[in-house]
Amino acid sequence: MSKDKLTIGTILFPGYDLLDVNGTLRMLGSLENVKILMISQNGDKVTSNCQVANYADYTFDNCPEFNVLFVPGGIGTRSEVNNPILMEFIKKQIPKVKYVLVVCTGGGLVSKTGLLDGKRATSNKLAWEWVTSQGPNVLWVKKARWVVDGKFYTSAGVSAGMDMALGFISDVYGKEIANKIASKTEYDWHDNPDWDPFSDKILEKNI
Repeated sequence: MSKDKLTIGTILFPGYDLLDVNGTLRMLGSLENVKILMISQNGDKVTSNCQVANYADYTFDNCPEFNVLFVPGGIGTRSEVNNPILMEFIKKQIPKVKYVLVVCTGGGLVSKTGLLDGKRATSNKLAWEWVTSQGPNVLWVKKARWVVDGKFYTSAGVSAGMDMALGFISDVYGKEIANKIASKTEYDWHDNPDWDPFSDKILEKNI
């Protein structure tokens, strides 16, 4: 089990997916040795795709160092991928952190930096064409709940972020702790990263 303290830098942008952020952080925030930083471009309250907002603790300019970068998805990624300030912040942080956790269409943001090139990754199957077009040199894995390649953890859509978070916890802290968190949150953890029942249903419709 890892004894390292994790400081998670969570990126908030207008139109992020609420469950991508709050669901994933519910799992990660259950760890004892973790600190979560909420970061937005201007340090404002940021509204999600579901009208509910989260408060940011820091701006891109004044946030302290962190060793885990967390990039959620959401409809807002479609416009934020063209936000040079956000994109530069993500690109600057990736080489510095120990882990990069990406949920859903957040994969479009991370892959656009070019730093996922040559690595395996996955994303939301409903937005597959858009996400993959942002990183044509990424080794995209279509049929996966989440994918791990080095420091990068990428997941399918929305609830897959919680599965990925528990998978990350299992890898870093041990599966016993991941199972305890899943039990305490009454969450039915899909613990096989290669099996995504939701993606299967989407893929079947698109055959």
